[in-house]
Amino acid sequence: MKTALITGASRGIGAETTRVLSREGWSVIINYKNSENDALGLARELNAVAVRADVSDPGQVRDMFEMAGPVDLLVNNAGIAHYGLFTETSEETWRRLFAVNVDGIYNCCRCALPHMIREKRGCIINISSIWGIKGASCEVAYSAAKAAVIGFTKALAKELGPSGVRVNCIAPGVVETDMLNCFTAEDKARLACETPLGRLGTAGDLAELIAFLASDKAQYITGQVITADGGFAL
Repeated sequence: MKTALITGASRGIGAETTRVLSREGWSVIINYKNSENDALGLARELNAVAVRADVSDPGQVRDMFEMAGPVDLLVNNAGIAHYGLFTETSEETWRRLFAVNVDGIYNCCRCALPHMIREKRGCIINISSIWGIKGASCEVAYSAAKAAVIGFTKALAKELGPSGVRVNCIAPGVVETDMLNCFTAEDKARLACETPLGRLGTAGDLAELIAFLASDKAQYITGQVITADGGFAL
């Protein structure tokens, strides 16, 4: 049985991805940082393993991978957002966004890759954002961090191609998760109206795409940034 590790998997996109992958026969490892009850509940539901680690901390990530063992699929889903004027974005906020959204991917890939390279197979899927492609006013730090994820993905895919390891990136649009908690119902309705498909995305939409990219059906796909946004960025 192949093993997948999903970061930030206690809720939202990560939790739904864990459910879909488990349904498709993967042995899943649930990474979480704060939402212990959610993570442990999901682990019981799926007969899976939950491991606490702050992905921005290299030591905690190393400990997590030592506990998890070799993985065939790494889904770098853990991330944080920040909404506010750039001129009011503190140094601490800027560094924390990069620490989680970019350094977290670096830390996890460094631990996952030795096994993948030895086996000459494996898959890494990084979660970016449409704002990493087009930028968003009042989300400069978040947009910059998610743009870095895109550059990381493309470069690493080129480097790992000869080793048989695939690296892809998903850039979600407006998805109904906890990251939208700061928006009102009216804000969400307006965003849905601005989306050609007429609705916000769901965690399930993203989970199914992740499962496809992790499958043998996508074995010739690498280095791609797939926008899943209902047409929002058109």
